[in-house]
Amino acid sequence: MSSNFNFDILPNRENTGSLKWEKYKSSILPMWVADMDFEAAPEIINALKTRINHKIFGYTIPYHSVIESIICYLKSEHQYHIEKNYIKFLPGLVPAINLCCRAFSQPNESIMIATPVYPPFIHAPKYANRELISTPLMLENNSKWTFDFELMENSIKQNTKIFILCNPHNPTGRVYSKTELNELAAFCIRHDLILISDEIHCDLIFDISCKHTVAASISDELENRTITLMSPSKTYNIPGLSCAYSIIKNPELRHRFDIESRGIITEINCFGYVACEAAYNHGSLWRKEMIRYLNNNYNLIKDYLSKYIPEIKLMKMEATYLAWLKVDDLPIKNTAKFFEEHGVGLSDGAAFGDPKYLRFNFGCSKHRVLEALERMHQGIVKEKLQT
Repeated sequence: MSSNFNFDILPNRENTGSLKWEKYKSSILPMWVADMDFEAAPEIINALKTRINHKIFGYTIPYHSVIESIICYLKSEHQYHIEKNYIKFLPGLVPAINLCCRAFSQPNESIMIATPVYPPFIHAPKYANRELISTPLMLENNSKWTFDFELMENSIKQNTKIFILCNPHNPTGRVYSKTELNELAAFCIRHDLILISDEIHCDLIFDISCKHTVAASISDELENRTITLMSPSKTYNIPGLSCAYSIIKNPELRHRFDIESRGIITEINCFGYVACEAAYNHGSLWRKEMIRYLNNNYNLIKDYLSKYIPEIKLMKMEATYLAWLKVDDLPIKNTAKFFEEHGVGLSDGAAFGDPKYLRFNFGCSKHRVLEALERMHQGIVKEKLQT
């Protein structure tokens, strides 16, 4: 248990419309979608209560204090300096990625991603009728996921207009170094690409040797061709309040994004703004203790697999609460279905571009993490006894 907050509790989320828990409605533990089972920070709860007590919930536009909270937060936490006119509020990053594909490319052009990756990266170019160029990440020294720049050079086409980056990376948990981002910047500049940089997990780094670098801060030249996408939703466990934002310095790119957004992106709800401001201004202590808890959960998974299920490999992670488990050494064909049958619901790696893996959400009580691991182990033991 944390010294100030209790992350050990097992909240009952039934009958709340929870996407995570409504999927199974059974004894299966939902360890899939990126939604934590932690109560939000008290400062966020109190700010929302104050807003509710106002008793009027009309259309809400961005206001000074919430904008300032973002500017100050990025400056203090990430040493990234922006102006207020760079910011555009959005209901989420998935619609933003889809809008970017339409705003910065044409139907006869292509978009590059690096897999495995968050499934909307794979879907968005297809939804926009753009060609998808998927370049697999490589495992450097069989331990660190990174870009395969040689493959990227060999795969890019003259009609490629966009590269979509996920950093910190979902699902591998990598935090890309400045060296890697510098090389990616050179790649984008050399091929005249717009960089869409999804940095929603940037405040979920539990490896103290790593520090997030905002991609746009690499150079002025890269910043002028980058759309940065951020939100407090993952870090502070408030995705249901639907408050995200883009950061676009280049006025021409801002205009193109605004044009594509017309009639599609509506006002953010008043509670989203309130939660965002409270999280950025007052959520630091809660976040730091939550990250320590996540680090302990990560070590729990790593140690348990090493001791009891060595066939499942967990590469070194640096961030997020989403473990990327290599399961192709198991004598099981459909591992996602197998573990569901044994009471654990995981994300199938096929949706991320690599069916050899499963994604395990450990953003919950350590007791639930251990219960899920034990169910997985028991299922494998039973399978071995039957074969």
